[in-house]
Amino acid sequence: MHDSDERPAGIEENSHEPETIHEEAEEVSVSQATRLSARLIYEVIRRDGDEELSRPALSLVWSGLAAGILMSLSVVAQAVLHLHLPDVTWAPIIESAGYSIGFLIVILGRMQLFTENTITTVLPVISRRSMWCLKRTSRLWIIVLTANLLGTAAAAGFLSLPGVMADGLTASLIEVAQHAVEGDAWTNFKRSIPAGVLVAAIVWIMPSAGGNSFFVIFSLTWLMAAAGLAHIVAGSVELSLLVLNGDVGAIDGFWDFLLPVLAGNIVGGTVVFTLLAWGQVKLEVAQGEDV
Repeated sequence: MHDSDERPAGIEENSHEPETIHEEAEEVSVSQATRLSARLIYEVIRRDGDEELSRPALSLVWSGLAAGILMSLSVVAQAVLHLHLPDVTWAPIIESAGYSIGFLIVILGRMQLFTENTITTVLPVISRRSMWCLKRTSRLWIIVLTANLLGTAAAAGFLSLPGVMADGLTASLIEVAQHAVEGDAWTNFKRSIPAGVLVAAIVWIMPSAGGNSFFVIFSLTWLMAAAGLAHIVAGSVELSLLVLNGDVGAIDGFWDFLLPVLAGNIVGGTVVFTLLAWGQVKLEVAQGEDV
């Protein structure tokens, strides 16, 4: 009788284990399925910005140079598609997919792309409002932008050498470049603002994208090209190609394209997207600091 009294107790005790395991498994599933809150996304990007601001200058230079050089692959990929696609109205939709190649390599490779820093390094400045952050951000912007532009110029110079590109591809590169940098300074400024917003949006989405990072980068940069928007780094490859080919003067290219696109990307990435993103988490961040 004593043994029979113990057995039900043991069975009853063990019967709770599957229920507990079931509840723990459900909790894990819920945690994995829950989207990151805006405050958590902000915190991920802010910490990433803090890390970038503390990087040695030489590391930023090499990373920025690599990004500038590899961004030329966006123009090369577009030129390849442009060369082989038929001359039909829907061809630019397919051709624009090539524009994403350089962005995918640079962003997934964690290289320094100037337009990413219009949100990543600005959030620490907005949240802390310290002179150290402001000086560090200015330092990073100058180093990365200069390195990006030097990289794009070097890539364009190499692509312009005889024999580097296959027959017909050099002419296709020039055609793609001419389409990308056309327009006056005011037009280029306006069409570069949405491009700055889109790149900042990529940075904001990435922490919660998980395994969909490729799709996020591809789709938003494809939209950038398909809509005819202007990006300072990719555009500087195209401008350098035209300058080296004698189609555009260096001074005209600087005033009509490079400077207005740079300003537009900064306005779109920092003034528009970053400030709006900060506005939606400002109160939550302040409450978290008070706790």
